[in-house]
Amino acid sequence: MVIFNDGVAETETPDSSTVETDVLIVGSGPAGSSAALFLSSLGIPNIMITKYRWTANTPRAHITNQRTMEIFRDLGIEDQVLAEATPHHMIGDTVFCTSIAGEEIGRILTWGNHPSRHADYELASPSLNCDIPQTYLEPILVKNATIRGTQSQFSTEYLSHTQDGEGVNVRVLNRLLGTEYTIRVKYLIGADGARSKVAADLQLPYEGQMDVAGSMNITFKADIADLVGHRPSVLYWVVQPGSNIGGIGAGLVRMVRPWNEWLIVWGFDINEGVPEVSEEDARQVVRNLIGVPDLEVDITGISLWGNNDMYAQHMQSGRVFIAGDAAHRHPPSNGLGSNTSIQDSYNLAWKLAAVLNGQAGDELLETYSIERAPVARQVVTRANQSGREFGKLFEALGIDKAESPEEMNALIESRKDSTPEGAAKRAAIQEAMDIKNYEFNAHGVELGQHYRSTAVIGDGTTRPQPSRDPELYYEPSTFPGVRLPHAWVGDNLHKYSTHDLAPYGQFTLFTGTNGGDWATAAENVSGRLGITIKTVVIGPGQEITDLYFDWARQREVAEDGAVLVRPDKHIGWRSHALPPDPELTLHAALAAILSRSE
Repeated sequence: MVIFNDGVAETETPDSSTVETDVLIVGSGPAGSSAALFLSSLGIPNIMITKYRWTANTPRAHITNQRTMEIFRDLGIEDQVLAEATPHHMIGDTVFCTSIAGEEIGRILTWGNHPSRHADYELASPSLNCDIPQTYLEPILVKNATIRGTQSQFSTEYLSHTQDGEGVNVRVLNRLLGTEYTIRVKYLIGADGARSKVAADLQLPYEGQMDVAGSMNITFKADIADLVGHRPSVLYWVVQPGSNIGGIGAGLVRMVRPWNEWLIVWGFDINEGVPEVSEEDARQVVRNLIGVPDLEVDITGISLWGNNDMYAQHMQSGRVFIAGDAAHRHPPSNGLGSNTSIQDSYNLAWKLAAVLNGQAGDELLETYSIERAPVARQVVTRANQSGREFGKLFEALGIDKAESPEEMNALIESRKDSTPEGAAKRAAIQEAMDIKNYEFNAHGVELGQHYRSTAVIGDGTTRPQPSRDPELYYEPSTFPGVRLPHAWVGDNLHKYSTHDLAPYGQFTLFTGTNGGDWATAAENVSGRLGITIKTVVIGPGQEITDLYFDWARQREVAEDGAVLVRPDKHIGWRSHALPPDPELTLHAALAAILSRSE
């Protein structure tokens, strides 16, 4: 007997049951729940399973960058996220100190909050970054995915899979009933974290090492608004004896909810084994880092974990893909983890939809790994480098070779000395703090991803060399493979971002007043390829005008040229001017992007 329910077919036999759907997602973290949301928004039947009974129980990931907020805007959930988030202007006054109540070593305005950087962030995107703990974000993603069609199955554990030319058989365990069953799918996504069983079963190639350092997370409640409310931030870095052992570079007091819910990250020497940490031990760590010996502290959780330095060199095997921490395993430095995970799924989901809907050839799916594996490498490298860069601060303070807590404290104190040595130390501290911009203001890393694959068609030009540091600064461009630049456009009644005009699930062609022939070409090509191509003509007298002339400055093609935007907001192709046969030219570009032979 076969029962159809919300796009899922269940086949029952006397001895077993097999559930069928198009895509199975293993894991409900940022990568998995967002993949489910994207697929359901595109009308693709899918099931998401997790062995846990609910979403994240600790506020691990939190910094949510502009690229991810743009994606949430695209999916219509940005307002839901902002309603639960600590906003941009409250997350930037990052403090370095000897304790929260103690002396400051210095501050860095981060995440684009410095006046000299804020304009970069405002100009780059319709959305600002924010801070939303994973415990608040995951339920939003799961809820919206489920509302839109995902079959969300908790307490359901992935066991194994086998694949053939037509699909994948996935064996799972219902942990409540203790029964196993099979889910038959066309594609499988392993988004099951840094210890991914799906990835292990695939035996994908990895570069790097797991558990390179040890960290402990201590979550607690304590009202310390009087110590932090005047310098609002999400991160307070504490330099104390032991802060340079293990961990993520230094001791961290992280805001979860302002200003009474917190998470501390403190390191341990992983080479000495995993320590036992009692609630009283945790309370003492909290009091030491806060700097209030009798602070009333409610310890809400203790967990120990390893810092990783590993990335997948390839993220696919046949019909099975990995995404998120399964592919890129690194410390939380730079706030890249959940952001990169969500962006993995954003890249993959539209390609799966195109293939499942018969709009693209199977080869399009190969471009997922080709485009995202270099990103995995970049973020793992950057995050681990950011952790190591704390060493520059320890060197500047002169405490990297201190042999006792007393010596360390004396060396920190000596930065105040009215001597040539004191002046040199102060200059070195400033230089070391400047380097930390690569962790806290790496705008180029967040927005400057450049894809190179058969799903990107070159235009015969060479991408210009950046005029500024490409990790710190994002430079808008329409060069094939990069993210669509943001510009405000509209009319006398409405204002839109260019991103708003290129919704997920379709291709969008931008042109100018003299490029009207592109609209006819796009309509004809849409019919021939069975896809949706939206044409946006920007110019006076059109439905959309260039309100501030910013699009004209950024488009890098003539007014009668065209910029073709993929569903994931990356430039798939562009034409610098109107060719003799725009329909033939556009058809060839799209057929190549979609791996179509016609």
